Amino acid sequence: MSISDAEAVVMDVLWRQQPLAAEDVVAQLAASSEWAEPTIKTLLNRLLRKGAVRAERDGRRYLYSPVLTREAWVAQQSEGVLDRLFGGRVAPLVAHFSERGKLSPADIAELRRLIEGLDDDRR
Repeated sequence: MSISDAEAVVMDVLWRQQPLAAEDVVAQLAASSEWAEPTIKTLLNRLLRKGAVRAERDGRRYLYSPVLTREAWVAQQSEGVLDRLFGGRVAPLVAHFSERGKLSPADIAELRRLIEGLDDDRR
């Protein structure tokens, strides 16, 4: 399932707290963005049509909950970046960040632990 960057902002609100009425989503996003209420409701409706969220009637309003999990979306996005920019390979991605000084000593230590864990699993 493909969602736009703007739709991902709406999803982030729902991933943090659910279910929410459209007014609650609007209130949270209005404080942190320049989007007007109609824009946010349009994004909610697009997500509903895509099947990324579901809406359940609650009296005179609808409560929205995510169907698409944040984990599934992150996996999809990260695989897309790897495929588009690094031919699906992780090593060039890590090298890219290393060459630009974006890996802290803590990052490097964590990568070492992850790699050692992979080695242990394969023995």
